[in-house]
Amino acid sequence: MLTYLVRRFAILLLSLLIAAVVLFVLLRLLPGDPANALLSVGADAVQIEKAREQVGSNLPLWQQFLRFAGSLARFDLGTSFVSGKPVIEEIAARLTVTVPLALMGFVLSILIAVPLGILSAVKADRWYGGLISTVSQLGIAIPVFWVGILLVTLFAVTFRLFPSGGFPRRGWQNEGQVLYALALPVMTIGLVMGASLLRYVRSATQDVLGSDYLRTARALGASFPEALIRHGIRNGAVPIVSILGIELATTLLGAVVVERVFALPGLGSMLLLAIEQRDYPNVQGVLFISTLLVLLIGFAADLTQRLIDPRLRERAVGGNA
Repeated sequence: MLTYLVRRFAILLLSLLIAAVVLFVLLRLLPGDPANALLSVGADAVQIEKAREQVGSNLPLWQQFLRFAGSLARFDLGTSFVSGKPVIEEIAARLTVTVPLALMGFVLSILIAVPLGILSAVKADRWYGGLISTVSQLGIAIPVFWVGILLVTLFAVTFRLFPSGGFPRRGWQNEGQVLYALALPVMTIGLVMGASLLRYVRSATQDVLGSDYLRTARALGASFPEALIRHGIRNGAVPIVSILGIELATTLLGAVVVERVFALPGLGSMLLLAIEQRDYPNVQGVLFISTLLVLLIGFAADLTQRLIDPRLRERAVGGNA
């Protein structure tokens, strides 16, 4: 297991390095000079040169990359051109919105998908089993922003149960107001992700229902619920864990849409604003942190799979031998 951890951590670092190179190249392919964000209309040649020296765009590309990589190694994401604040501080403030939003939506999707996915597989021959599967297909087909608009129309405009958008100025100092403000965004993410996850849970459960070990457990006297809980859920959870990692990473990356619909000051809205203002430090900071979070989620999903399934650990040991 230790050998696997070392190897997997090395892969994580290599992936992060490759992501940093791709990020650097993509930002340099954008039209215009980053120094333009610091200049006003009618700037003269001296002011332009000073601005280029300030952002480092006057250096050769290889020197710019070394400076960029060195800053990332120190976890220094630079200073915003617009606000003048350290990028890491602005990202940390925005993460207090994006991370709870994604995690609560993620938990809600699991609460929806797991019981309904198992029920739709076990009761596939009943009308409600087919209905659950059909509704999940419909949920996948509807875009996330459309689900958000529907929930706003129903619960904010028609019944006035929740706010249509916004976030409390005092933030998490008033937890009740924050949870109230995040109710509809969390429901939006939970319903959309839950519909997608339900299909995988249903498929994994169907594989378990047709397995030999479940039939053997039944033949040895175990009841169907007992055999399913003791033997089926653990085996069926192995492929689901990797899907959960993908879904959580997708939620973090796709938060820009939900945050835009509900006017939330999260990481996604920060990225859009930085692109509009050509605030390059903020753009590269948000993209780097997002990439880091996705890689860490994948790392955690791989470890969880090996903790759940001893066959993966034995395979790793056999491979090392």
